[in-house]
Amino acid sequence: MTASSAPYLRPPWGARVIGNRMAKLFARSVLSTLSVRGRTSGRWRSVPVAVLDHDGERYLIAPRGNTEWSRNLRAANGGRLQRGGRVEEFEAVEVPAGERPPLIAVYLEQFGRFPTVAETFRQLPDPADHPTFRIVGSRGLR
Repeated sequence: MTASSAPYLRPPWGARVIGNRMAKLFARSVLSTLSVRGRTSGRWRSVPVAVLDHDGERYLIAPRGNTEWSRNLRAANGGRLQRGGRVEEFEAVEVPAGERPPLIAVYLEQFGRFPTVAETFRQLPDPADHPTFRIVGSRGLR
């Protein structure tokens, strides 16, 4: 299966339109804003994400599968994370599917209580369906 044919669970309208806005208001202590250049447009695209801290490393995991942000991150090899007033640029390295299960387990422990997170992993149980990136080469911008 190629990356472009990998499964993707499109969020329902409420999650896309209302949920992302509400998440920014009510989950500030958990969520960061990921910005990545679009792979065809080159324009910055932003989405709220939960950054997994595990064993001294940080990861981005796509619960909904082969999302636009994961495809853009794969193409760009990096992006920006913002949390509060802090912005950092980073490089990303994709984690091989065989190394994802323990990361997904910790992700579910930390973030599985949020609406739809655990359900998406039940609908897409194969770790290969969840692009996972290790954040490397980070540098603060402000």
